[in-house]
Amino acid sequence: MASRASSPGQPRNFRRWLPLAGIALAAILFVAFGYESWLSFDALKEHRQALLEAVARQPIPAAAVFVALYALATALSLPIATLLTLVGGFLFGALAGTAYVVLGATLGAAMLFLAARSALGSGLHDRAGPWLGRLRDGFRENAFSYLLFLRLIPIFPFFVVNLVPALMGMRLLPYLVATLIGILPASAIYVYAGVGLGSVLDRGEHFSLAGILTPEMMAALVGLALLSLLPVLIGKLRRHGSALPEPSKPPVPPRDENR
Repeated sequence: MASRASSPGQPRNFRRWLPLAGIALAAILFVAFGYESWLSFDALKEHRQALLEAVARQPIPAAAVFVALYALATALSLPIATLLTLVGGFLFGALAGTAYVVLGATLGAAMLFLAARSALGSGLHDRAGPWLGRLRDGFRENAFSYLLFLRLIPIFPFFVVNLVPALMGMRLLPYLVATLIGILPASAIYVYAGVGLGSVLDRGEHFSLAGILTPEMMAALVGLALLSLLPVLIGKLRRHGSALPEPSKPPVPPRDENR
């Protein structure tokens, strides 16, 4: 009787894991077939003329393919986001390249977010203890500011930042908006660096990522990230102020009726 009662839930639980399992399988296949051999600086140097001609000949299909490839790489958490961002600047220029990179990264992050929420969200909610429950409530209350902070500083793994909001029960629309805004500054910096990639390849020099995020640029990103937490700080100060007891008033002496 017990096994018969639990069987209807088992297929649903299995289907819940299918999106995340599909993403993991695709990532394994990409690695197994050696994606790094055709998504590398050497491959770009070898095929750059053909790529530039394809973009010039069919700019809209080329942009669509680039956005789809970037979204797929983001969803699969392949370590080629920096390379693709530079390629976006090299092929499409600073403005269009930034737009395509941000769009592709946001779409890929949404795919991973939905897959993780489907597979892990409800199960984690059912098993959440008091500490995790309070953490989820706190994240939901200021989810947009917290995610914006994590996105603005490009030192946190993108894969982890995609998963945490899904596990914390964040809604999709604020997630997408915070992701789009949060990745824009760093993406624009890397795309602009990619605009000059052609001259580096012409000179036969080795391209280095070390000089892209200078200390000044990193300080600016940290400043923006701290500003994103300002609403959280204001909310905490307001709650702290409302929780303080009102100052007690001195007792009023009784009036003397004989005066």
